[in-house]
Amino acid sequence: MADLKYDKKTGRLLFTKQMKREYTILMPNMAPIHFKMLKNVFVHYGYKAELLETTGPEIAQTGLKYVHNDTCYPALLVIGQFIHALQSGKYDVHKTALMITQTGGGCRASNYIFLLRKALKKAGFEFVPVISLSFGMEKNPGFSLTLPLIRRFVGGLVYGDQLMLLANQIKPYEVNKGETMALVDRWSDRLAEMLIEGKGYTLEEIDETLHKLTKDFSKIPVNRVPKVKVGIVGEIYVKYSKMANNGLEDFLAEQDCEVCVPGLMGFASFKVDNRLEDYKMFGGNRLKYEFCKALLDYVTKLETLMVEAAKRFNFVPPHQYAHTKELVKGVIGYGSKMGEGWLLTAEMIELADTGYENIVCTQPFGCLPNHINGKGAIRKIKEIRPNANIVTIDYDPGAPKVNQENRIKLMLAVGREELQKKLAAGGEKSEEKADA
Repeated sequence: MADLKYDKKTGRLLFTKQMKREYTILMPNMAPIHFKMLKNVFVHYGYKAELLETTGPEIAQTGLKYVHNDTCYPALLVIGQFIHALQSGKYDVHKTALMITQTGGGCRASNYIFLLRKALKKAGFEFVPVISLSFGMEKNPGFSLTLPLIRRFVGGLVYGDQLMLLANQIKPYEVNKGETMALVDRWSDRLAEMLIEGKGYTLEEIDETLHKLTKDFSKIPVNRVPKVKVGIVGEIYVKYSKMANNGLEDFLAEQDCEVCVPGLMGFASFKVDNRLEDYKMFGGNRLKYEFCKALLDYVTKLETLMVEAAKRFNFVPPHQYAHTKELVKGVIGYGSKMGEGWLLTAEMIELADTGYENIVCTQPFGCLPNHINGKGAIRKIKEIRPNANIVTIDYDPGAPKVNQENRIKLMLAVGREELQKKLAAGGEKSEEKADA
């Protein structure tokens, strides 16, 4: 067992260089396509990393046992999953570390790391180190975010978003069932290898790779029959995590829908842009402002490459952040930026504009920013986008899955009715043209 070392100022247990060699780092799995590539990059840099795939009601119950029940649902799940894994007997708990993101904003996600350490102590695992995946908030001798590692992470986010977008637009129409996800798996492995080898993360290489992978997906045989199109928005963890949203995407696929989930790149742009808005509203360090501005410009270039690749092969392109931001002018202020902030409102408007007007807004218990910018903005959204058909679904430890699915089915019934009206109107126009 590695000698435990603590930060002299805070008393925090450190993740040491010796631990890097000996310890397995457990990570929560939010977005499977993205996180699989990111985990492989970690492994390349000498870390023994493992994504937690566990699901089931016992995860939330474990979280409730060690975290205050007023804490937001995502925190209950993430912390519950960690402690459940440590209690499972699968891991040597004296050679296991946990990794969690830390944002530093006003959202309770900033406090997950402290809630986790408190829960670990209560569960008898205070000797398990917790690594903060953040920019300089907590430092550990055995872990650091280097520039090459960050660039590979960004590459992983770009490719993950593109794979998710393409899969969602092809899978409902594929002629040979399973072909789309098989190609996602092949490309995920291939992209991870590229990133590990130090390839595929410059602008030129990303452009070339996006072209190749998008072209590859365009070759999958499809049968484009009209389907109800559904967008998914909400708190970031519940929006992407199958465990948190009770397999929402799978359920919508069973209902014969095409799904659109806005990518992580938009959220990354939002987080960087928030620093710029802070400077504009409150002032601050000009050097930090210029750095964030350059970073947002870089992310925008990557976003443009994704959009161009999608358009080139006749896919509906990912949403462009600058345009998304413009959509909420007069609806909600840019100062509303806790959690998903105004971006959540903007994504619903954009989905309504791009053909995904049937929207599931995932509302986790305890996420006040999400309720304000999600449920609280729906009335205004429907005023300016009458076509928006939005249902808010609450996710918490006691919410019955059948009730959630029944509410979604009611929303889909309206969506199918509207689709039939559009098809009928299109047929009438075709007949009018033929008569003319």
